[in-house]
Amino acid sequence: MALKDIIVATQADLRANPDLAVAIFSADSRQVEGLRSETKIRQFSVTVDEPPSLGGTDTGPNPVELVLAALATCQEITYRAYATALGIPLDGVSVKLEGSLDLRGFFAVKDGVRAGFNNVRGVVNLKSSAPASDLAKLKEVVDAHCPVLDILRDPVPVELKLHTEQASQAA
Repeated sequence: MALKDIIVATQADLRANPDLAVAIFSADSRQVEGLRSETKIRQFSVTVDEPPSLGGTDTGPNPVELVLAALATCQEITYRAYATALGIPLDGVSVKLEGSLDLRGFFAVKDGVRAGFNNVRGVVNLKSSAPASDLAKLKEVVDAHCPVLDILRDPVPVELKLHTEQASQAA
């Protein structure tokens, strides 16, 4: 099935059955050695680690790099989907991002310093024969409907419960 057909059919289904609109996504992660974690997402395995300068062994991207990757790829997917749905020619889309993080927040060096990114900036590159006005409209639509951009721009309620188990005593 073509992407445009999938989009049109999904929109029709969601309009007809709004009670089926909530999708649940999940990840299951376990720290395996040092700062390295293995995360299972559906049938995929993702290694997450820190660079040596932050105490890791550099076997994978770190969590904040994955946030940037999530935003970049979500923008690319959303541009492709909406360009297709709106009939705007799009021969290519790529995103380059960087985020500034003050390590004093993570390492508890200074109170009041945010632990996460202070800002994220980047460029979306489009290759298209469409007029600039169509691409500007496409950007508006994408920025209004990109899930990861929405997650980053508006606080999401997060509840993390703590479950503990007693470790066995060494003999």
